[in-house]
Amino acid sequence: MRGLQLPLNQTQRIRLQRALEKLHSLSSKANSDASVTVADTIPVNYDDAFLKGHGTTDLNGELVATVCGVVERVNKLVYVRALRARYKPEVGDIVVGRVVEVAQKRWRLEINFSQDAVLMLSSMNMPDGIQRRRTALDELNMRSIFEENDVVCAEVRNFHHDGSVQLQARSQKYGKLEKGQLLIIDPYLVKKSKQHFHYLEQFGIDLILGRNGFIWVGEHVEARDGMIVDQANNSEQSTVEKDQAYTPLEMRQNICRIANAVRVLSTLGFNVDADLIIETAELSSSLNIDIHDMLGSEFHVLVAEREAERRSLMTKRKR
Repeated sequence: MRGLQLPLNQTQRIRLQRALEKLHSLSSKANSDASVTVADTIPVNYDDAFLKGHGTTDLNGELVATVCGVVERVNKLVYVRALRARYKPEVGDIVVGRVVEVAQKRWRLEINFSQDAVLMLSSMNMPDGIQRRRTALDELNMRSIFEENDVVCAEVRNFHHDGSVQLQARSQKYGKLEKGQLLIIDPYLVKKSKQHFHYLEQFGIDLILGRNGFIWVGEHVEARDGMIVDQANNSEQSTVEKDQAYTPLEMRQNICRIANAVRVLSTLGFNVDADLIIETAELSSSLNIDIHDMLGSEFHVLVAEREAERRSLMTKRKR
């Protein structure tokens, strides 16, 4: 609660503190060694071989943490995932980024990493959909696909020898994102899962949970790679595109409600997933809370109490 910057009155402060303490006790019972601080001992089975990963070291015959974070185990590898750190890419991660430069045969994207990521022209799904070699004309028309400040969804392909990240966007689900909001939260709040693309049908919203902490909330589109198919048709279609650029008021309100739900969960330090985001947005609707009031102190307290109650019920059912 020390990190929360909310103007709470005395009653709200007590209610929030109780809810967070309850959540902490429930998480501690579920996994006592989940969170560690520097010099905490990490329980391991010394009879089985294990590998020391990042954030761990041997000290007097015990495995201890060298950073504050969450203990993760992948097969025999034991490591500590640091909290509130910059994003550390892994191959296969779904990321959302912003184009910062259009260079020769490549785009450079900001993805909340220590270096800009690179999206090669050869790693792009071309507008015509045909698998072919990239020509000099394709290179000249790169700005017709992405230009500076465009928001793009892609996948981590591999790493260069200098540590920079190479992206790819060879599927229709990747590409330029429009008519929505880009939110930036702490990357550790977005867990790796089988599905990072979500269509919230009841709101008509597309939600993309980037592993790098970049969250996209936007109007639903059937195909993401509706890029420019024919350069010659641009002038003829300009009027139609202006009409299509209009987003109805109800849709804009839905986008703002979902975006504010993400902001509230991020402020409280809760893991951000589609189900919890929907529950938070529906809670605000059921209580007739205006969109701008969702960012107020009272709604933060209500969400924390609701989450504590939900996890308590889940724990009782498991018993």
